[in-house]
Amino acid sequence: MSVAEEGERGLRIGEAAQLAGVSPRTLRYYQELGLLQPSSRTPGGARRYNKTDIERLCRIRELQELVGFNLEEIAVVTQAEDRLAGLRAEWQAGQPVGRREEILDEARDLNRRLQSQVRAKLERLGTFLTDLEARAARYDETEAELKSEAAGAVHQVQQDVPTA
Repeated sequence: MSVAEEGERGLRIGEAAQLAGVSPRTLRYYQELGLLQPSSRTPGGARRYNKTDIERLCRIRELQELVGFNLEEIAVVTQAEDRLAGLRAEWQAGQPVGRREEILDEARDLNRRLQSQVRAKLERLGTFLTDLEARAARYDETEAELKSEAAGAVHQVQQDVPTA
């Protein structure tokens, strides 16, 4: 089968999973959650993934790994991005001015909600980082106390040793 034919029929689940660095089970789970739908199926019911599906899968992984979103948060993002794509298509189809204003308002609202979600994640990460920094400071203080105790013990031993 040629590369062109392979691309037309789509990637099998194992191939798509391998490209994204996940298991086929993960792709099935994403489908259960509504995060990712295969673009087509074979007559026998096997899933097939196209380029757009793979891009969405990579986006899901990016939101998990880079941003640290859980699957519920990712669902909110992908739904908003899907809606924004729909609004973009509607805009490009040439709507009257009144509808374009409505599209802009909705797009702004979606963008604000996504910004809020990212800010909330950043706030939680900031709190986590502050906690880690406080722990590191306590470790440094404890180390300094131990060194001070050790130096005092050495000094005491030296005083207790009789000279000849």
